[in-house]
Amino acid sequence: MGHGHHHHHDHGGQSADVPEALDLSIPDSELSPSDVSRRGFLRGAGLLGAGAAASVLATPGAAHAHDGPEDHGHGPGGDHNEKGGFLWLAGDHHIHTQHSSDAMYRVVDQARHARAYGLDWMVVTDHGSVAHAKIGVDKVNPDIVATRKELKDLLVFQGLEWNIPAAEHATVFVAPGPNEVAVLKEFENAYDGTVKGASGPTPENEALAIAGIKFLGEAVRARRVDGALFLANHPARRGVDSPHEIRAWRDADPTVAVGFEGAPGHQAAGIPAGGAGGRGFYEGSPSSASFPGYPLESYRTWGGFDWMTSTVGGLWDSLLAEGKAWWISANSDSHTNYLDTAQRGPDSNFELNGRYNDPVYGPLLTEAGDFWPGQYSRTHVGSTSFGYRSVMNGIRAGRVWVDHGGLISGLDVRVREAGDGGPDGGTPLGGVLRPKRGTRVDLTIDIDLANLPNWAQFVPVLARVDVIAGSVTGPVADRDSFTAPNTKVVKSFEVNKGTGKVSFRYSFGRVDEPFYVRVRGTDGKRTAAGLMGPGVDPVGPAMDVVGDADPWLDLWFYGNPIWVLPR
Repeated sequence: MGHGHHHHHDHGGQSADVPEALDLSIPDSELSPSDVSRRGFLRGAGLLGAGAAASVLATPGAAHAHDGPEDHGHGPGGDHNEKGGFLWLAGDHHIHTQHSSDAMYRVVDQARHARAYGLDWMVVTDHGSVAHAKIGVDKVNPDIVATRKELKDLLVFQGLEWNIPAAEHATVFVAPGPNEVAVLKEFENAYDGTVKGASGPTPENEALAIAGIKFLGEAVRARRVDGALFLANHPARRGVDSPHEIRAWRDADPTVAVGFEGAPGHQAAGIPAGGAGGRGFYEGSPSSASFPGYPLESYRTWGGFDWMTSTVGGLWDSLLAEGKAWWISANSDSHTNYLDTAQRGPDSNFELNGRYNDPVYGPLLTEAGDFWPGQYSRTHVGSTSFGYRSVMNGIRAGRVWVDHGGLISGLDVRVREAGDGGPDGGTPLGGVLRPKRGTRVDLTIDIDLANLPNWAQFVPVLARVDVIAGSVTGPVADRDSFTAPNTKVVKSFEVNKGTGKVSFRYSFGRVDEPFYVRVRGTDGKRTAAGLMGPGVDPVGPAMDVVGDADPWLDLWFYGNPIWVLPR
Protein backbone atom coordinates (compact mmCIF):
# COMPACT_ATOMS: atom_id res chain seq x y z
CA MET A 1 0.00 0.00 0.00
CA GLY A 2 2.73 2.45 -0.92
CA HIS A 3 1.48 6.01 -0.79
CA GLY A 4 4.81 7.66 -1.38
CA HIS A 5 3.64 9.18 -4.66
CA HIS A 6 0.77 11.25 -3.26
CA HIS A 7 1.20 14.98 -3.45
CA HIS A 8 1.42 16.05 0.17
CA HIS A 9 -0.42 19.30 -0.23
CA ASP A 10 -3.84 20.79 -0.66
CA HIS A 11 -5.09 23.13 -3.35
CA GLY A 12 -4.79 26.25 -1.22
CA GLY A 13 -8.40 25.82 -0.26
CA GLN A 14 -9.73 25.32 -3.75
CA SER A 15 -12.40 22.66 -3.59
CA ALA A 16 -13.22 20.98 -6.86
CA ASP A 17 -16.87 20.58 -6.01
CA VAL A 18 -17.94 24.07 -4.94
CA PRO A 19 -17.34 27.43 -6.67
CA GLU A 20 -14.98 29.47 -4.50
CA ALA A 21 -17.59 32.15 -3.70
CA LEU A 22 -19.84 29.43 -2.28
CA ASP A 23 -17.10 27.58 -0.38
CA LEU A 24 -17.37 29.13 3.07
CA SER A 25 -14.16 27.41 4.16
CA ILE A 26 -12.32 29.95 1.96
CA PRO A 27 -12.07 33.32 3.73
CA ASP A 28 -13.14 36.51 1.93
CA SER A 29 -9.54 37.73 1.90
CA GLU A 30 -8.49 34.89 -0.43
CA LEU A 31 -11.22 35.50 -3.02
CA SER A 32 -10.93 37.51 -6.20
CA PRO A 33 -12.77 40.88 -6.10
CA SER A 34 -15.55 39.53 -8.32
CA ASP A 35 -16.02 36.49 -6.06
CA VAL A 36 -16.12 38.75 -2.99
CA SER A 37 -18.93 40.79 -4.49
CA ARG A 38 -20.74 37.64 -5.63
CA ARG A 39 -20.50 36.22 -2.11
CA GLY A 40 -21.75 39.49 -0.62
CA PHE A 41 -24.74 39.46 -2.94
CA LEU A 42 -25.58 35.83 -2.10
CA ARG A 43 -25.26 36.51 1.62
CA GLY A 44 -27.49 39.54 1.41
CA ALA A 45 -30.10 37.60 -0.53
CA GLY A 46 -30.11 34.90 2.16
CA LEU A 47 -28.77 32.38 -0.35
CA LEU A 48 -25.49 31.67 1.41
CA GLY A 49 -24.62 30.69 4.92
CA ALA A 50 -26.24 28.65 7.59
CA GLY A 51 -29.94 28.54 6.74
CA ALA A 52 -29.78 28.51 2.97
CA ALA A 53 -27.25 25.77 2.41
CA ALA A 54 -29.33 23.45 4.55
CA SER A 55 -31.08 22.33 1.39
CA VAL A 56 -29.63 21.34 -1.95
CA LEU A 57 -32.78 22.93 -3.36
CA ALA A 58 -31.71 26.38 -2.18
CA THR A 59 -28.15 26.46 -3.51
CA PRO A 60 -28.08 25.87 -7.27
CA GLY A 61 -24.65 24.60 -8.15
CA ALA A 62 -23.37 24.48 -4.60
CA ALA A 63 -23.10 20.71 -4.56
CA HIS A 64 -22.63 20.43 -8.34
CA ALA A 65 -19.54 18.37 -8.96
CA HIS A 66 -19.03 18.41 -12.72
CA ASP A 67 -15.57 19.91 -12.51
CA GLY A 68 -13.01 17.16 -12.18
CA PRO A 69 -10.12 17.77 -9.79
CA GLU A 70 -6.96 19.32 -11.16
CA ASP A 71 -4.68 16.96 -9.27
CA HIS A 72 -4.63 13.86 -11.48
CA GLY A 73 -0.94 13.06 -11.44
CA HIS A 74 -0.22 10.45 -8.81
CA GLY A 75 2.84 9.01 -10.48
CA PRO A 76 3.31 5.54 -11.91
CA GLY A 77 1.96 2.35 -10.41
CA GLY A 78 -1.78 2.90 -10.78
CA ASP A 79 -2.73 3.96 -7.28
CA HIS A 80 -5.33 1.50 -5.95
CA ASN A 81 -7.30 4.40 -4.48
CA GLU A 82 -7.72 6.51 -7.61
CA LYS A 83 -11.14 6.10 -9.19
CA GLY A 84 -13.41 8.39 -11.16
CA GLY A 85 -10.92 11.24 -11.05
CA PHE A 86 -10.70 11.32 -7.24
CA LEU A 87 -8.16 9.97 -4.78
CA TRP A 88 -10.23 7.73 -2.47
CA LEU A 89 -8.75 8.01 1.00
CA ALA A 90 -10.00 5.57 3.65
CA GLY A 91 -10.34 6.75 7.22
CA ASP A 92 -11.98 6.62 10.63
CA HIS A 93 -13.39 9.65 12.50
CA HIS A 94 -14.07 8.01 15.88
CA ILE A 95 -11.05 6.72 17.84
CA HIS A 96 -10.18 6.83 21.57
CA THR A 97 -6.82 6.90 23.35
CA GLN A 98 -5.41 6.82 26.89
CA HIS A 99 -6.88 10.33 27.27
CA SER A 100 -10.40 8.80 27.44
CA SER A 101 -11.56 7.47 30.82
CA ASP A 102 -12.78 4.20 29.24
CA ALA A 103 -9.87 3.56 26.82
CA MET A 104 -6.12 2.93 27.04
CA TYR A 105 -4.06 3.12 23.81
CA ARG A 106 -1.47 5.73 22.89
CA VAL A 107 -2.17 7.94 19.86
CA VAL A 108 0.74 6.27 18.07
CA ASP A 109 -0.66 2.79 18.81
CA GLN A 110 -3.97 3.65 17.17
CA ALA A 111 -2.20 5.44 14.31
CA ARG A 112 0.22 2.61 13.52
CA HIS A 113 -2.63 0.11 13.45
CA ALA A 114 -4.74 2.46 11.31
CA ARG A 115 -1.89 2.69 8.81
CA ALA A 116 -1.23 -1.06 8.86
CA TYR A 117 -4.94 -1.73 8.25
CA GLY A 118 -4.90 0.54 5.20
CA LEU A 119 -6.21 3.89 6.43
CA ASP A 120 -5.06 7.24 5.06
CA TRP A 121 -6.62 9.50 7.72
CA MET A 122 -7.98 9.27 11.26
CA VAL A 123 -9.45 11.50 13.96
CA VAL A 124 -8.56 11.24 17.65
CA THR A 125 -11.85 11.70 19.53
CA ASP A 126 -11.37 11.38 23.27
CA HIS A 127 -14.49 11.79 25.39
CA GLY A 128 -15.60 15.24 26.44
CA SER A 129 -15.44 15.38 30.24
CA VAL A 130 -14.43 17.71 33.04
CA ALA A 131 -10.90 16.25 33.10
CA HIS A 132 -10.63 16.33 29.30
CA ALA A 133 -11.84 19.94 29.07
CA LYS A 134 -9.39 21.00 31.77
CA ILE A 135 -6.23 19.18 30.71
CA GLY A 136 -6.90 16.40 28.17
CA VAL A 137 -7.21 18.57 25.06
CA ASP A 138 -3.78 20.09 25.78
CA LYS A 139 -2.13 16.84 26.82
CA VAL A 140 -3.09 14.75 23.78
CA ASN A 141 -1.92 17.40 21.29
CA PRO A 142 1.87 16.79 21.56
CA ASP A 143 1.22 13.07 20.99
CA ILE A 144 -0.80 13.91 17.86
CA VAL A 145 1.86 16.33 16.58
CA ALA A 146 4.59 13.74 17.17
CA THR A 147 2.55 11.06 15.38
CA ARG A 148 2.04 13.36 12.38
CA LYS A 149 5.84 13.71 12.14
CA GLU A 150 6.42 9.99 12.62
CA LEU A 151 3.79 8.73 10.14
CA LYS A 152 3.86 11.19 7.25
CA ASP A 153 1.55 9.11 5.05
CA LEU A 154 -1.26 9.18 7.63
CA LEU A 155 -3.35 12.31 8.24
CA VAL A 156 -4.03 12.58 11.99
CA PHE A 157 -6.75 15.06 12.99
CA GLN A 158 -7.40 16.25 16.53
CA GLY A 159 -11.02 16.21 17.63
CA LEU A 160 -13.12 15.10 20.57
CA GLU A 161 -16.26 13.11 21.24
CA TRP A 162 -18.77 15.77 22.16
CA ASN A 163 -21.49 15.00 24.68
CA ILE A 164 -24.18 16.80 22.69
CA PRO A 165 -26.41 18.74 25.09
CA ALA A 166 -29.82 16.97 25.30
CA ALA A 167 -28.59 14.18 23.00
CA GLU A 168 -26.00 11.47 22.22
CA HIS A 169 -22.33 11.81 21.28
CA ALA A 170 -20.73 13.36 18.20
CA THR A 171 -17.35 13.59 16.57
CA VAL A 172 -16.17 17.20 16.38
CA PHE A 173 -12.83 17.87 14.69
CA VAL A 174 -10.88 20.75 13.19
CA ALA A 175 -8.17 21.22 10.59
CA PRO A 176 -4.66 21.19 12.08
CA GLY A 177 -3.17 24.56 12.85
CA PRO A 178 -1.89 26.84 15.60
CA ASN A 179 -5.36 27.22 17.17
CA GLU A 180 -6.60 23.60 17.07
CA VAL A 181 -6.20 23.14 20.83
CA ALA A 182 -7.60 26.57 21.75
CA VAL A 183 -10.74 26.21 19.63
CA LEU A 184 -11.49 22.65 20.81
CA LYS A 185 -10.88 23.63 24.43
CA GLU A 186 -13.16 26.68 24.26
CA PHE A 187 -15.80 24.63 22.52
CA GLU A 188 -15.73 21.83 25.08
CA ASN A 189 -15.72 24.13 28.10
CA ALA A 190 -18.65 26.17 26.79
CA TYR A 191 -20.84 23.56 25.06
CA ASP A 192 -20.18 20.02 26.31
CA GLY A 193 -23.27 18.44 27.88
CA THR A 194 -21.29 16.73 30.66
CA VAL A 195 -19.08 19.71 31.45
CA LYS A 196 -22.11 22.04 31.52
CA GLY A 197 -24.51 19.63 33.26
CA ALA A 198 -26.75 19.93 30.22
CA SER A 199 -27.53 16.32 29.33
CA GLY A 200 -31.31 16.30 29.92
CA PRO A 201 -33.78 16.60 27.02
CA THR A 202 -34.81 20.22 27.63
CA PRO A 203 -35.32 23.04 25.11
CA GLU A 204 -32.52 25.03 26.82
CA ASN A 205 -30.08 22.16 26.35
CA GLU A 206 -31.14 21.65 22.73
CA ALA A 207 -30.43 25.37 22.18
CA LEU A 208 -26.97 24.96 23.73
CA ALA A 209 -26.18 22.22 21.18
CA ILE A 210 -27.19 24.53 18.33
CA ALA A 211 -25.04 27.32 19.80
CA GLY A 212 -22.07 24.92 19.92
CA ILE A 213 -22.36 24.10 16.22
CA LYS A 214 -22.64 27.81 15.41
CA PHE A 215 -19.52 28.49 17.51
CA LEU A 216 -17.55 26.07 15.31
CA GLY A 217 -18.79 27.75 12.13
CA GLU A 218 -17.79 31.16 13.48
CA ALA A 219 -14.32 29.84 14.37
CA VAL A 220 -13.87 28.90 10.71
CA ARG A 221 -15.24 32.20 9.39
CA ALA A 222 -12.99 34.12 11.79
CA ARG A 223 -10.06 32.14 10.30
CA ARG A 224 -9.09 30.64 13.65
CA VAL A 225 -9.17 27.16 12.08
CA ASP A 226 -9.29 26.09 8.43
CA GLY A 227 -12.30 23.85 8.90
CA ALA A 228 -14.53 22.19 11.50
CA LEU A 229 -16.87 19.22 11.10
CA PHE A 230 -19.57 17.56 13.21
CA LEU A 231 -20.89 14.00 12.71
CA ALA A 232 -23.38 12.50 15.17
CA ASN A 233 -22.19 9.17 16.58
CA HIS A 234 -24.31 6.00 17.12
CA PRO A 235 -27.45 8.13 16.66
CA ALA A 236 -30.13 5.50 17.35
CA ARG A 237 -28.37 3.64 20.17
CA ARG A 238 -30.30 5.22 23.06
CA GLY A 239 -33.13 6.85 21.15
CA VAL A 240 -32.18 10.33 22.41
CA ASP A 241 -31.39 11.98 19.05
CA SER A 242 -34.88 13.07 18.04
CA PRO A 243 -35.64 13.88 14.39
CA HIS A 244 -36.14 17.59 15.12
CA GLU A 245 -32.77 17.79 16.89
CA ILE A 246 -30.98 16.21 13.93
CA ARG A 247 -32.66 18.70 11.59
CA ALA A 248 -31.77 21.57 13.91
CA TRP A 249 -28.09 20.59 14.04
CA ARG A 250 -27.96 20.44 10.27
CA ASP A 251 -29.69 23.81 9.87
CA ALA A 252 -27.53 25.50 12.54
CA ASP A 253 -24.56 25.40 10.16
CA PRO A 254 -24.53 22.95 7.23
CA THR A 255 -20.85 23.67 6.57
CA VAL A 256 -20.11 22.10 10.00
CA ALA A 257 -22.94 19.66 10.80
CA VAL A 258 -22.78 17.27 7.87
CA GLY A 259 -23.95 13.81 8.92
CA PHE A 260 -24.05 10.85 11.26
CA GLU A 261 -22.63 7.34 11.60
CA GLY A 262 -24.49 5.09 9.20
CA ALA A 263 -22.87 2.23 11.09
CA PRO A 264 -21.60 2.55 14.67
CA GLY A 265 -18.27 1.23 15.94
CA HIS A 266 -17.97 -1.62 18.47
CA GLN A 267 -18.70 -4.09 15.65
CA ALA A 268 -16.97 -6.96 17.48
CA ALA A 269 -19.39 -6.69 20.42
CA GLY A 270 -21.81 -9.23 18.95
CA ILE A 271 -19.26 -12.02 18.42
CA PRO A 272 -20.66 -15.06 20.26
CA ALA A 273 -17.35 -15.86 22.01
CA GLY A 274 -16.51 -13.86 25.10
CA GLY A 275 -18.55 -10.78 25.88
CA ALA A 276 -21.35 -11.33 23.38
CA GLY A 277 -23.71 -8.36 23.43
CA GLY A 278 -25.41 -6.20 20.87
CA ARG A 279 -23.46 -5.43 17.73
CA GLY A 280 -22.29 -1.83 18.15
CA PHE A 281 -23.35 -2.20 21.82
CA TYR A 282 -26.87 -1.52 20.56
CA GLU A 283 -28.56 -3.60 23.26
CA GLY A 284 -30.68 -1.16 25.29
CA SER A 285 -34.26 0.04 25.33
CA PRO A 286 -36.06 3.39 25.64
CA SER A 287 -35.54 5.62 28.69
CA SER A 288 -37.35 8.75 29.86
CA ALA A 289 -34.92 10.77 27.73
CA SER A 290 -35.71 8.84 24.53
CA PHE A 291 -37.84 10.22 21.70
CA PRO A 292 -41.17 8.40 22.24
CA GLY A 293 -41.93 7.97 18.53
CA TYR A 294 -39.07 5.58 17.80
CA PRO A 295 -40.00 1.87 17.52
CA LEU A 296 -38.28 -0.80 19.63
CA GLU A 297 -36.51 -2.05 16.48
CA SER A 298 -34.51 1.20 16.40
CA TYR A 299 -32.50 0.13 19.46
CA ARG A 300 -30.70 -2.61 17.47
CA THR A 301 -28.37 -2.59 14.48
CA TRP A 302 -29.47 -4.03 11.14
CA GLY A 303 -26.65 -5.75 9.25
CA GLY A 304 -24.34 -3.76 11.52
CA PHE A 305 -25.90 -0.45 10.44
CA ASP A 306 -27.87 2.03 12.51
CA TRP A 307 -31.66 1.83 12.11
CA MET A 308 -31.78 5.45 10.89
CA THR A 309 -29.64 4.48 7.87
CA SER A 310 -30.59 0.84 7.31
CA THR A 311 -34.35 1.37 7.05
CA VAL A 312 -35.26 2.17 3.45
CA GLY A 313 -37.81 5.00 3.69
CA GLY A 314 -36.69 5.73 7.26
CA LEU A 315 -35.11 8.67 9.05
CA TRP A 316 -32.08 9.20 6.80
CA ASP A 317 -34.29 9.03 3.73
CA SER A 318 -36.69 11.56 5.29
CA LEU A 319 -33.81 14.07 5.40
CA LEU A 320 -32.70 13.30 1.84
CA ALA A 321 -36.28 13.66 0.58
CA GLU A 322 -36.29 17.17 2.05
CA GLY A 323 -33.20 17.97 -0.01
CA LYS A 324 -31.01 18.09 3.10
CA ALA A 325 -27.41 17.15 2.35
CA TRP A 326 -26.71 14.72 5.22
CA TRP A 327 -24.00 12.09 4.92
CA ILE A 328 -23.22 8.73 6.54
CA SER A 329 -19.90 7.34 7.81
CA ALA A 330 -18.61 4.14 9.45
CA ASN A 331 -15.83 3.77 12.01
CA SER A 332 -14.31 1.73 14.83
CA ASP A 333 -15.08 3.71 18.01
CA SER A 334 -11.96 1.86 19.16
CA HIS A 335 -11.48 1.81 22.96
CA THR A 336 -10.23 -1.74 23.71
CA ASN A 337 -9.78 -4.12 20.83
CA TYR A 338 -10.90 -7.72 20.46
CA LEU A 339 -8.07 -10.26 20.90
CA ASP A 340 -5.47 -7.59 21.67
CA THR A 341 -2.93 -8.17 24.46
CA ALA A 342 -2.72 -4.87 26.29
CA GLN A 343 -3.83 -3.40 29.59
CA ARG A 344 -3.65 0.03 31.17
CA GLY A 345 -0.30 1.07 32.57
CA PRO A 346 0.10 0.42 36.31
CA ASP A 347 -0.39 3.19 38.91
CA SER A 348 -2.60 5.23 36.55
CA ASN A 349 -4.61 8.12 38.01
CA PHE A 350 -6.94 9.39 35.30
CA GLU A 351 -8.75 11.98 37.45
CA LEU A 352 -5.46 13.62 38.42
CA ASN A 353 -3.55 13.30 35.14
CA GLY A 354 -6.31 13.32 32.50
CA ARG A 355 -4.81 10.18 31.01
CA TYR A 356 -3.84 6.60 31.82
CA ASN A 357 -0.19 5.59 31.90
CA ASP A 358 1.10 3.94 28.72
CA PRO A 359 -0.38 0.48 28.18
CA VAL A 360 1.62 -2.65 28.96
CA TYR A 361 1.45 -6.29 27.86
CA GLY A 362 -1.58 -8.07 29.33
CA PRO A 363 -3.97 -10.98 28.99
CA LEU A 364 -5.82 -11.67 25.74
CA LEU A 365 -8.89 -9.41 25.41
CA THR A 366 -11.55 -11.96 24.45
CA GLU A 367 -14.46 -9.84 25.69
CA ALA A 368 -13.54 -6.51 24.07
CA GLY A 369 -16.10 -5.13 21.59
CA ASP A 370 -13.91 -3.14 19.22
CA PHE A 371 -11.74 -3.53 16.16
CA TRP A 372 -8.63 -1.51 15.36
CA PRO A 373 -9.18 1.47 13.02
CA GLY A 374 -9.48 0.12 9.47
CA GLN A 375 -9.61 -3.53 10.55
CA TYR A 376 -13.36 -3.83 9.86
CA SER A 377 -15.06 -0.45 9.18
CA ARG A 378 -13.89 2.08 6.60
CA THR A 379 -15.10 5.50 5.47
CA HIS A 380 -13.82 6.28 1.94
CA VAL A 381 -13.58 9.96 0.97
CA GLY A 382 -13.20 11.19 -2.60
CA SER A 383 -10.44 13.76 -2.23
CA THR A 384 -8.73 16.03 -4.74
CA SER A 385 -5.33 15.51 -3.11
CA PHE A 386 -3.65 13.98 -0.07
CA GLY A 387 -4.17 16.65 2.57
CA TYR A 388 -6.21 17.63 5.62
CA ARG A 389 -8.21 20.34 3.89
CA SER A 390 -9.02 18.06 0.92
CA VAL A 391 -10.31 15.26 3.16
CA MET A 392 -12.54 17.72 5.03
CA ASN A 393 -13.81 19.16 1.74
CA GLY A 394 -14.55 15.66 0.44
CA ILE A 395 -16.54 14.81 3.58
CA ARG A 396 -18.40 18.13 3.44
CA ALA A 397 -19.26 17.47 -0.22
CA GLY A 398 -20.62 13.98 0.57
CA ARG A 399 -18.16 12.18 -1.70
CA VAL A 400 -18.18 9.30 0.78
CA TRP A 401 -18.96 5.58 0.76
CA VAL A 402 -18.56 3.12 3.61
CA ASP A 403 -17.97 -0.61 3.89
CA HIS A 404 -17.53 -3.40 6.40
CA GLY A 405 -15.01 -6.21 6.24
CA GLY A 406 -13.43 -5.09 2.96
CA LEU A 407 -16.57 -6.14 1.05
CA ILE A 408 -15.43 -4.19 -2.04
CA SER A 409 -12.23 -2.33 -2.85
CA GLY A 410 -13.55 0.55 -4.94
CA LEU A 411 -16.82 2.27 -5.82
CA ASP A 412 -17.69 4.95 -8.37
CA VAL A 413 -21.34 5.98 -8.64
CA ARG A 414 -22.45 8.62 -11.17
CA VAL A 415 -25.70 10.12 -12.31
CA ARG A 416 -25.40 11.34 -15.90
CA GLU A 417 -27.45 12.71 -18.73
CA ALA A 418 -27.81 10.07 -21.43
CA GLY A 419 -24.77 10.21 -23.70
CA ASP A 420 -22.49 11.73 -21.03
CA GLY A 421 -19.92 8.92 -20.95
CA GLY A 422 -16.40 8.71 -19.65
CA PRO A 423 -15.15 7.77 -16.19
CA ASP A 424 -15.02 11.37 -14.92
CA GLY A 425 -18.28 12.50 -16.53
CA GLY A 426 -21.55 12.81 -14.67
CA THR A 427 -22.21 13.77 -11.06
CA PRO A 428 -20.52 11.76 -8.28
CA LEU A 429 -21.61 10.88 -4.74
CA GLY A 430 -22.95 13.89 -2.82
CA GLY A 431 -23.53 15.88 -5.99
CA VAL A 432 -26.54 17.49 -7.64
CA LEU A 433 -27.41 17.05 -11.32
CA ARG A 434 -29.72 19.73 -12.77
CA PRO A 435 -30.83 18.47 -16.19
CA LYS A 436 -33.42 20.16 -18.36
CA ARG A 437 -36.86 18.63 -17.84
CA GLY A 438 -37.45 15.67 -20.11
CA THR A 439 -33.77 14.73 -20.33
CA ARG A 440 -32.98 11.03 -20.01
CA VAL A 441 -30.89 10.32 -16.91
CA ASP A 442 -28.87 7.19 -16.17
CA LEU A 443 -27.13 5.85 -13.07
CA THR A 444 -23.77 4.11 -13.52
CA ILE A 445 -22.19 1.97 -10.81
CA ASP A 446 -18.59 0.81 -11.22
CA ILE A 447 -17.25 -1.51 -8.53
CA ASP A 448 -13.78 -2.90 -7.91
CA LEU A 449 -14.49 -6.23 -6.24
CA ALA A 450 -12.45 -7.43 -3.29
CA ASN A 451 -9.21 -8.92 -4.56
CA LEU A 452 -7.31 -9.56 -1.32
CA PRO A 453 -8.25 -11.36 1.88
CA ASN A 454 -9.71 -9.11 4.59
CA TRP A 455 -8.49 -9.16 8.21
CA ALA A 456 -10.58 -12.26 8.94
CA GLN A 457 -8.47 -14.01 6.26
CA PHE A 458 -11.06 -14.49 3.51
CA VAL A 459 -11.82 -12.67 0.27
CA PRO A 460 -15.36 -11.26 0.59
CA VAL A 461 -17.81 -11.98 -2.23
CA LEU A 462 -20.32 -9.30 -3.23
CA ALA A 463 -23.69 -10.93 -3.99
CA ARG A 464 -26.09 -8.07 -4.74
CA VAL A 465 -26.24 -4.32 -5.36
CA ASP A 466 -29.43 -2.35 -4.65
CA VAL A 467 -30.49 0.97 -6.17
CA ILE A 468 -32.66 3.01 -3.77
CA ALA A 469 -34.49 6.11 -5.00
CA GLY A 470 -37.06 8.55 -3.63
CA SER A 471 -38.89 11.76 -4.51
CA VAL A 472 -37.62 15.08 -3.24
CA THR A 473 -40.67 16.63 -1.60
CA GLY A 474 -39.14 19.66 0.15
CA PRO A 475 -39.28 20.70 3.81
CA VAL A 476 -41.45 18.62 6.14
CA ALA A 477 -44.37 20.12 8.04
CA ASP A 478 -43.53 18.07 11.15
CA ARG A 479 -39.83 18.28 12.03
CA ASP A 480 -40.14 15.05 14.02
CA SER A 481 -41.20 13.02 11.00
CA PHE A 482 -38.87 10.14 10.16
CA THR A 483 -40.31 8.46 7.10
CA ALA A 484 -40.02 9.00 3.34
CA PRO A 485 -43.08 7.22 1.89
CA ASN A 486 -41.93 7.52 -1.75
CA THR A 487 -38.48 5.95 -1.25
CA LYS A 488 -37.89 2.31 -2.15
CA VAL A 489 -35.52 -0.18 -3.75
CA VAL A 490 -36.10 0.36 -7.48
CA LYS A 491 -33.63 -2.18 -8.83
CA SER A 492 -31.41 -5.01 -7.59
CA PHE A 493 -28.44 -6.37 -9.52
CA GLU A 494 -27.08 -9.84 -8.87
CA VAL A 495 -23.28 -10.03 -8.99
CA ASN A 496 -22.10 -13.17 -10.75
CA LYS A 497 -18.38 -12.60 -10.51
CA GLY A 498 -15.83 -13.15 -7.76
CA THR A 499 -12.94 -10.86 -8.66
CA GLY A 500 -12.06 -7.97 -10.94
CA LYS A 501 -14.58 -5.26 -11.77
CA VAL A 502 -18.32 -5.11 -12.34
CA SER A 503 -20.42 -2.31 -13.81
CA PHE A 504 -24.16 -1.71 -13.76
CA ARG A 505 -26.36 0.85 -15.48
CA TYR A 506 -29.88 1.84 -14.52
CA SER A 507 -31.98 4.30 -16.51
CA PHE A 508 -34.45 6.64 -14.85
CA GLY A 509 -35.85 7.47 -18.29
CA ARG A 510 -36.92 11.04 -19.05
CA VAL A 511 -37.02 12.96 -15.78
CA ASP A 512 -39.22 15.88 -14.86
CA GLU A 513 -39.66 15.54 -11.06
CA PRO A 514 -36.87 15.96 -8.46
CA PHE A 515 -35.51 12.80 -6.81
CA TYR A 516 -32.41 11.38 -5.20
CA VAL A 517 -30.70 8.01 -5.52
CA ARG A 518 -28.34 5.99 -3.33
CA VAL A 519 -26.81 2.52 -3.54
CA ARG A 520 -25.92 -0.30 -1.15
CA GLY A 521 -24.50 -3.79 -1.57
CA THR A 522 -24.24 -7.00 0.44
CA ASP A 523 -22.61 -10.41 0.66
CA GLY A 524 -26.22 -11.68 0.87
CA LYS A 525 -25.61 -13.93 3.88
CA ARG A 526 -28.26 -12.44 6.22
CA THR A 527 -31.29 -10.67 4.79
CA ALA A 528 -34.88 -9.82 5.66
CA ALA A 529 -37.68 -7.68 4.30
CA GLY A 530 -37.29 -4.07 5.43
CA LEU A 531 -39.31 -2.49 8.24
CA MET A 532 -41.48 -0.57 5.73
CA GLY A 533 -42.48 -3.88 4.10
CA PRO A 534 -41.31 -6.01 1.17
CA GLY A 535 -42.84 -3.59 -1.35
CA VAL A 536 -40.30 -0.98 -0.19
CA ASP A 537 -37.29 -3.18 0.62
CA PRO A 538 -37.77 -6.84 -0.30
CA VAL A 539 -34.31 -8.12 0.67
CA GLY A 540 -32.70 -5.74 3.16
CA PRO A 541 -30.47 -6.22 6.20
CA ALA A 542 -31.77 -8.33 9.07
CA MET A 543 -31.93 -7.15 12.69
CA ASP A 544 -28.78 -8.25 14.54
CA VAL A 545 -29.29 -10.78 17.31
CA VAL A 546 -27.91 -9.74 20.71
CA GLY A 547 -25.24 -12.24 21.71
CA ASP A 548 -24.99 -13.86 18.29
CA ALA A 549 -23.92 -11.43 15.57
CA ASP A 550 -20.61 -12.36 13.96
CA PRO A 551 -19.83 -9.18 11.99
CA TRP A 552 -17.69 -10.98 9.40
CA LEU A 553 -20.66 -13.07 8.24
CA ASP A 554 -22.87 -10.07 7.40
CA LEU A 555 -21.11 -7.50 5.19
CA TRP A 556 -22.59 -4.40 3.53
CA PHE A 557 -21.45 -1.25 1.74
CA TYR A 558 -23.47 1.97 1.46
CA GLY A 559 -22.97 5.01 -0.76
CA ASN A 560 -24.09 8.55 -0.06
CA PRO A 561 -26.87 10.06 -2.20
CA ILE A 562 -26.90 12.00 -5.46
CA TRP A 563 -29.78 14.36 -6.28
CA VAL A 564 -31.42 14.94 -9.66
CA LEU A 565 -33.29 18.27 -9.73
CA PRO A 566 -34.74 18.97 -13.20
CA ARG A 567 -34.93 22.66 -14.09
